[in-house]
Amino acid sequence: MSSDASHTSDSPDASDVSPAPLPSTTPASGTPQGGDGPPASGASVATGAHPASSASPPPGAPPTSGTTPAPGAPAASDGPRASDSPAGPSAPAAGSSGAEPSAVVRTVGEAEFADWVRAKKTGFLNPPVVSDEEVAIRLRAFEPDRTWGAFDGGRCVATYHTFAQEVTAVGGAAVPTSAVSGVTVSPTHRRRGLLGRMMAEGLADARRRGDVLASLIAAEYPIYGRYGFGPATWSTVWEVDLLRAGLDPRWSGPSDGGRVDLVDGAAVRAFGPALHDRVRALRHGMVSRSTRMWERSTGLDPHPGDGWKEPFYAAYRSPAGEVEGYVAYASDDKWDDAKQPVNTVTVHELLAATPDAELALWRYVCAIDWVTRVRSGYRAPDDLLPLLLPDPRAARVLTHADMLWLRILDVPRALEERTYAVPGSLVLDVRDAAGFSGGRFLLDASPEGASCTPTTASADLVLDVAELGALYLGDESAVRLAALGRVEEARPGAAASADLMLRAARRAWCPDIF
Repeated sequence: MSSDASHTSDSPDASDVSPAPLPSTTPASGTPQGGDGPPASGASVATGAHPASSASPPPGAPPTSGTTPAPGAPAASDGPRASDSPAGPSAPAAGSSGAEPSAVVRTVGEAEFADWVRAKKTGFLNPPVVSDEEVAIRLRAFEPDRTWGAFDGGRCVATYHTFAQEVTAVGGAAVPTSAVSGVTVSPTHRRRGLLGRMMAEGLADARRRGDVLASLIAAEYPIYGRYGFGPATWSTVWEVDLLRAGLDPRWSGPSDGGRVDLVDGAAVRAFGPALHDRVRALRHGMVSRSTRMWERSTGLDPHPGDGWKEPFYAAYRSPAGEVEGYVAYASDDKWDDAKQPVNTVTVHELLAATPDAELALWRYVCAIDWVTRVRSGYRAPDDLLPLLLPDPRAARVLTHADMLWLRILDVPRALEERTYAVPGSLVLDVRDAAGFSGGRFLLDASPEGASCTPTTASADLVLDVAELGALYLGDESAVRLAALGRVEEARPGAAASADLMLRAARRAWCPDIF
């Protein structure tokens, strides 16, 4: 996440991916940005940044500068130069003197890494103190060719890094992706185009590496549409009032022959990666996780100042003894004036490869003694939890918000990687002001496969690459975007046809913040 211009998350290392934190621990959004520069505040903007300003362009709006490729024009091979970016160095800072920025954007060397970490902390409004121990731990995941900074007078004033990732497309394919994280601009250098310059460098690098997508978790909504990102998944947090839910509090275990067992972090590190790979192959929108993420999320190697607290872990084993799901959760310790327990369990993560596992783990956390409420953590909007309850009204929505944002860098490869429930053909006129992936493409798709090729045929739909990113995982409706004026229906009925082809049976889900 990023601060002044974008934060993907507060994750400390470029390779870190964590199950989404509780709503109370999500990064604070930075001040909204307007014009061409980063947000007006000094808050850090990570790959998950979402600015909220009336002066900002609407989500998915194309960048305010740059030339839109002519229909059918091929995409640029490497993307724009830094000076061509929507918020490039030639764009004067809104409310500033308009002078050319003096900061230099470049990759970061190991000797500068501590200063880069300090700048990142500054952007995220964390104490700007970096110990030698912390630097040593963070350097284990440091990739100098994927870490950028803006330097002014020898001081790092903006940060940006990427790491290799896979995003699961509809149908289960793992799509090569450049994940953007740790994006910040210090409050002394906001609105000077530094985010745009770093973004241009990072996206061009992703194209050179052959990545099909770029991803991020936006701390502020309005920032990233101008760079071609669209919100591709959404998440919901429920709070279940167990006194109203109607579940049998005497539940003592699955009735299918399976069992739920308490385990420790070492066990999760042993079975977790294979379980997660199995689950993400089944659910579009999920992202890959590194070994380091599993270590940090189970307390093996926390960063100084992380405030690690060991959660409870419970695993579901099938009747054959195979681990098919697990839940990590924490509980508070509250009693009311009548000496009655009123504790809340907060789910950090619940992963399940089968419906039996998912139902058993939800029943388990809802039947723990002394617990009167359960907070679900970030779940897909169509999660089983509410309808599992005899009284679904007992599940109150606390949060419903965008989660994973995608930027398509290679339109043909992206559309050929996913599957389609019904056969159909569409001519898409994709507009990309940054020059990475614009053009006109013929998509021929069926449940057996798809081909996507450049064409000069008349367009059925005209849309910005950010809107295509929102549609890519089947979680958004082309008809809805057309009604909003964000997709142009050049052929009557084309938006409805696109929905039949692109939508999926289940909602996309990304449980991770990175």
